[in-house]
Amino acid sequence: MIFEKVRDILADQLELDPATITMDTNILEDLEADSLDFVELVTSIEDEFDIVITDEAVGDFKTVRQVVEFLEDRV
Repeated sequence: MIFEKVRDILADQLELDPATITMDTNILEDLEADSLDFVELVTSIEDEFDIVITDEAVGDFKTVRQVVEFLEDRV
């Protein structure tokens, strides 16, 4: 369920087909997201899951899997 929410946020934000996003998708490289897209993604995730993500944690996010695993540990 967490993966689906993250996938849908990414797809909506970057105007992509959700089917193209997998757990191993690299957010910056595969989806060609820029730094502003990444900040918006983090903000959307914080709002969706009602959490705060530190800058330190954000630095570890490269793939969708890393985001999902981070969220699984916190929600």
